[in-house]
Amino acid sequence: MMVFSMVDQVFYSQIDFDYNKNRFGNFPFLIVEEFCDTKNNTMKIIITGSLGHISKPLMQNLVKRGHLVTVVSSKPEKQKEIESFGAKSAIGTIEDVAFLTKTFRGADAVYCMEPSVNFFDHSIDFLQYYSQLAKNYAEAILQSGVKRVVHLSSIGAHTNKGIGMLVYHYNIEKILEQLPSDIAITTLRPVGFYYNLFGFVNPIKTQGAMVSNYGGDDKEPWVSPIDIADVVAEEITKNFTGRKTLYVASDEISPNEAAGILGQAIGKPDLKWLVIPHEQLLNGLLAAGMNPQAAKGFVEMNAGRVSGALYEDYFRNRPLLGKVKMKDFAKEFASVYNQK
Repeated sequence: MMVFSMVDQVFYSQIDFDYNKNRFGNFPFLIVEEFCDTKNNTMKIIITGSLGHISKPLMQNLVKRGHLVTVVSSKPEKQKEIESFGAKSAIGTIEDVAFLTKTFRGADAVYCMEPSVNFFDHSIDFLQYYSQLAKNYAEAILQSGVKRVVHLSSIGAHTNKGIGMLVYHYNIEKILEQLPSDIAITTLRPVGFYYNLFGFVNPIKTQGAMVSNYGGDDKEPWVSPIDIADVVAEEITKNFTGRKTLYVASDEISPNEAAGILGQAIGKPDLKWLVIPHEQLLNGLLAAGMNPQAAKGFVEMNAGRVSGALYEDYFRNRPLLGKVKMKDFAKEFASVYNQK
């Protein structure tokens, strides 16, 4: 998402609506140990993602159930906060295969996700970067002997055509699929995160509208990290075998409906979602200094929303929707909007 989850808020927050250029950086990671598969059977589970949008509620879920949680962070200063939740801490990075292998060794299951990168860094080839992270995971899983994996992928990863920058999730999935068949893998494909919509705060204030190169009345799936965390918690505790893919979504709302719900929450009931040409968005991203590879990939990803390529497999494999709806998120959106 990393999600789909990470790109929307990044890019919409930059071209003429730069509300937060510091959403990138090192993402710490987390390990969960002594996890229960049944009431009488504990497991060791490793979870990457640390105290992020998904992993923090996931960690809280696991600790509440009485499991022993170890959070692996690239930042030593996270140790105190990690331990305040009743978890243990370990310092390291997923770019270090030896560290990953040592961390994974002895675990019954691992949860793998890929952190964001700075798409305004012109020195990064993000496709190559993410493929290398996937190879790191694969090697660590293989060398450590882990037999169960839950991997956080993204909407769009079903294909390498017409999805723009999300192709790196497709590449990652293909790398992990090459692991031996006795390693069980559950692939989770969350849809667009609600919090990506925070990227529209500045354009609403400066332009009086939500602006992008897609929009309209066709319903799109959205998801809350809380609902993703719940799915991860359930899947990672199952005694599963083989390979399976699950989509994760909380609500299905069109862009125009989203504008109406969010507008009502911030006292702008007439708020509109305006659609601009793909080329205009691309020029704006490039002018803002974005890595050209990322800018082109982002515009193409949104074009996939318009064409339907992005969602075609989702609608063929529609999941049960989670509990957190757009109207629930609107309260959080209003709080952020009123603070800026």
